[in-house]
Amino acid sequence: MKDQESLPLGIVLERRRIDNPWQEFDWRPVAVIPGAPACDPEGDWRVLGEGEDWIRYHGGTLSLELFRGETEGYKVNLSNDPPRVFVILRGGEDAEGPHDVVPFLVTACPYEAQDYLDSGEDIVEGVPMPGVVLAWVQDFIDKHHVAVPFKKRKRERHDPDKVHFSRPGPVGSRGGRRG
Repeated sequence: MKDQESLPLGIVLERRRIDNPWQEFDWRPVAVIPGAPACDPEGDWRVLGEGEDWIRYHGGTLSLELFRGETEGYKVNLSNDPPRVFVILRGGEDAEGPHDVVPFLVTACPYEAQDYLDSGEDIVEGVPMPGVVLAWVQDFIDKHHVAVPFKKRKRERHDPDKVHFSRPGPVGSRGGRRG
């Protein structure tokens, strides 16, 4: 039994014109395509559709990797309505191609997505998880998840006579210098 599995996902990105004095376009992932053919995130992107103020691209194919140690996060994700695949986009200097952003990572773990969101440097968006991906993630959880029972830690009662500090306490306190 493998501890890790992966599935290629095509990343569908939408560039939409916005009314903003500092930024002409807004980029966001809108979908994933399970089993999509290889496509370089930094190369030429395939146009999937366009309208008056928007255009959608197949912006690259990345591997969604599942790890045995992250099954708790996957379970939390599947309990949401709807479950999501989180797409992390890198922009600015990291986007060395013809576009302002580059798909960097896909994950099914909301905890991992939160770590990237906390950095403040990446665009992190969740897109609806397709049914085939949901079934694949659920199968992985069924094979690998081990529930860890909650153990409440038993605290020892405080005994002030047993407390030993490296220096004496203040004057007049128990165990300290007496004046």
